[in-house]
Amino acid sequence: MIPGSIINVCVRHLPLLRSSCVVFRTAQCSIMTSAVRLQQTPDGMIPEMPIAAVDTEMPAVVRPPLPLMTSRTIAFPPPNTPPKQAWLESLATIDDEKLGLIDLHPDIFATFPRIDLLFWNTFWQKIYKHIDYSFVFNRMELRGGGHKPWAQKGTGRARHGSIRSPLWIRGGKTFGPRGPKSYFYMLSKMDRANGLRSALSIKYAQDNLHIVDSLDLPTDEPDYLRELVESRGWGLSCLFVDDTDIVPRNIALATDRIKPYNVMPVYGLNVYSLLKHETLVLTLPALEKIEEKLLLQMHKADHREKKFSRFST
Repeated sequence: MIPGSIINVCVRHLPLLRSSCVVFRTAQCSIMTSAVRLQQTPDGMIPEMPIAAVDTEMPAVVRPPLPLMTSRTIAFPPPNTPPKQAWLESLATIDDEKLGLIDLHPDIFATFPRIDLLFWNTFWQKIYKHIDYSFVFNRMELRGGGHKPWAQKGTGRARHGSIRSPLWIRGGKTFGPRGPKSYFYMLSKMDRANGLRSALSIKYAQDNLHIVDSLDLPTDEPDYLRELVESRGWGLSCLFVDDTDIVPRNIALATDRIKPYNVMPVYGLNVYSLLKHETLVLTLPALEKIEEKLLLQMHKADHREKKFSRFST
């Protein structure tokens, strides 16, 4: 009689033995029949054999405890003004999960708001691409009027030489619009930079400025983005700004189907778009570029101030 442990080993390693041994393949039927008979109970039933479970799950990645970021180095810090701070958030979950606390430059996000510069920036953005196509004819371009309507003297009427004179109804116009006319002009770089600083400071003061780690969304469904914005109280319109014009696919598809939500690269950021949207959402790389460009504009040397002059003593 063959012991039960040997039969179990044979049954467990049967595929390996069958593929490697030719003799064993010929005796396969007899061995299987003997194994089944030995495992049968007196009532003719075959008991169930427990199968050992194999753990195939990968170990879970443990994220370090929050917050992930507690400080951030800012360039050209003012000596007497402490930096402003904002929470670093994530769009990966609907819940408002704080990833850390970062510092913001006070000269960019805590400057005095210049309402006049906000007006001139929005006025310039509305008018610089406007073209007036209004056009009217003068007396030379109208048809007719080549003969004198009546004699110069003897009729008692006023003297006229043509019925297309500007004095006549349906006559030519003097100094009328002669379009197309362009209203393009360039606002100075300093006014544009200071206008951006004022708009960013207003957004921060009104708690409408939010910093995220990236614009990656788990899904491209617009309902997810709409629910996220509503749960966090970001208002009716949002402007998402990234450091490049190649944004993640999910947020591009989600914002494309929601009209008040827009995505913009950082090089296109302007005062009109900031005031048009209720909430501004910046990525961390976009924040770095904004501070870099605006600080460069603030601290660069004026070309009119010649530090090293040929005639200086």
